[in-house]
Amino acid sequence: MSGDRLGRRGLTQLRAQLSDRDLAVVGQVAQLKLMSGRQIERLHFGIEFHATALTAARTCRRVLERLVDDRLLVRLDRRVGGVRAGSASFVYGLGPVGQRILGLDGPRRRFREPTATFVVHTLAISELVVTLTVADRLGVFDLLELEAEPACWRPLGSGQLRPDLFASLGVGEYEYRYFIEVDLGTESLPRLIAKCQTYEAYYDTGVEQQTHGIFPRVLWDMHDEQRSVKLRDAIERSRLLTPELFSVTTTDDAFGVLADEVVRGAS
Repeated sequence: MSGDRLGRRGLTQLRAQLSDRDLAVVGQVAQLKLMSGRQIERLHFGIEFHATALTAARTCRRVLERLVDDRLLVRLDRRVGGVRAGSASFVYGLGPVGQRILGLDGPRRRFREPTATFVVHTLAISELVVTLTVADRLGVFDLLELEAEPACWRPLGSGQLRPDLFASLGVGEYEYRYFIEVDLGTESLPRLIAKCQTYEAYYDTGVEQQTHGIFPRVLWDMHDEQRSVKLRDAIERSRLLTPELFSVTTTDDAFGVLADEVVRGAS
């Protein structure tokens, strides 16, 4: 039954049948826009909740099939990692019934298959969220706050500052705040520097500092080492930027940089 045809009584009955884990999965997909089956499995069907990794994977597969059948989630035609990756390669978005179950505002729109670039970029952000959440569970640091877009956007003049992600990490009494930008190699270097200047302009307003006491460091998660070096050098050379506001690294090293800055800074 489609989300548009499911009546109020049917919606109430369906909601009563959902477990806390069902709602957590749907809510997180809604927050991040897209997640792969593997990402959902790592966060919500970990080995700590099941007898074996195989049991966890099977349970995840059954739950996701049910959530798709009930239109809480939709499954994209596009896969990640190829067909040989199995069900974990499927990508999921929020379905029309999921939107209603969560009580989200806005019109209920038909789901349209997103572009390949959007899928890859969004899954890269989701992967960082998964990594940070797992690190929190392992006690590497405390994940104090996490906001995906548009919740992490900030008003700036007549426009907005639009990070891909905001994260607040803690160790003991110390808190470290980050605006995170995920680069896929699709933007020119001048456009990246212009985005850095937007962060500099927001820094100059003092709004974030007045509200939270500190300004988040801007972490650039770059597509490859060559682009990382070019952006880092451009920031250092610019007379309009404060290099200390920015950290530039590659996707492979992004988590390591975050963990190192937080743990080393608190020691």
